[in-house]
Amino acid sequence: MSRYVGVDLHRRRCWVVVLDGDGQVVSSVSVDNREPGRLVEAVAIGGEGCGVVIEAAWGWYWIADLLSDAGFVVHLAHPLGVAGFRNRRVKNDERDAILLADLLRMGSLPEAWIAPPELRELRELVRYRRKLSQLRTGLKAQIHAVLGKDGVIPQLTGLWGPAGARWLDDQQLAAAYADRILSLRHLIAHYDREIRRLDRQIHGWLRDDVGYREIQRIDGIGPVFAAVFTAEIGDVSRFKTPKQLCSWVGVTPRHRESDETVKRGPITKQGSDLVRWAAIEAVARYQGGPPIQGAYRRIAATRGNKIARVAAARRLLTLVYYGLRDGHIRCLDQEVAE
Repeated sequence: MSRYVGVDLHRRRCWVVVLDGDGQVVSSVSVDNREPGRLVEAVAIGGEGCGVVIEAAWGWYWIADLLSDAGFVVHLAHPLGVAGFRNRRVKNDERDAILLADLLRMGSLPEAWIAPPELRELRELVRYRRKLSQLRTGLKAQIHAVLGKDGVIPQLTGLWGPAGARWLDDQQLAAAYADRILSLRHLIAHYDREIRRLDRQIHGWLRDDVGYREIQRIDGIGPVFAAVFTAEIGDVSRFKTPKQLCSWVGVTPRHRESDETVKRGPITKQGSDLVRWAAIEAVARYQGGPPIQGAYRRIAATRGNKIARVAAARRLLTLVYYGLRDGHIRCLDQEVAE
């Protein structure tokens, strides 16, 4: 009889439950995460090659790789999908592990895609670059705030090039303000160096990726956004259509239907917020023609710029989908010919 294993993972310990084909508990044990051998032994009670469910929670990479290398079939439970099954009065780690195993047994497990280890490494670089960029933006905002405290309003459009550096050097500020701005500039320079280093790493990683190069033909998408799309989407063939990709990114409207009543709301914002950010930003930088610019202008005229940007982002993601899947975007050839 088949057996099913649920693992409720936490930072220090995990709870492992094995169910039989009738949903009865065969084994239930708490294991210290510092003892991977014991964890494999606890899962092995389910039998060779049995299905194991873990949730996409804190630090799940290591346990997925450990159990996969041990020969088990690992399933990753989608947190949002599983949350709907957890409305019960008694909740603890053992019951959570039982729930995961039972969902697998009944064929009702909402699954997330397990990216291969090498792709997860690339994602780490891309996400870290985005984090450093956000921190750098915060430091730049602090410089503007400090200047404002001393009544100084920059006359330049940007302070971060050579002209801006000379302008900052020439300012006569109170000692405390000048010292803070100098410190902030040093930190910004450090982040600039780290971001450039990451850019070189990411480019070296993706240099030979056909899809990565192809989607940069889309106006508004440079190496940074192309790296985000390539790393975060991964194997685009897991989406049967561009619409499925857009749904995963969270740029499709909410849909509520009951009897003869149908309501559509704002976008779901589920899935990858990094891909969603890159798509919206790429649309803002887009200077090309149809199909994206035409759709944006048509919708903006009747429904406003915000809705138009989201609709244009869906068009852009459609092009990204075909670029990553086929390594070639045919409609871009038509634009060039015209």
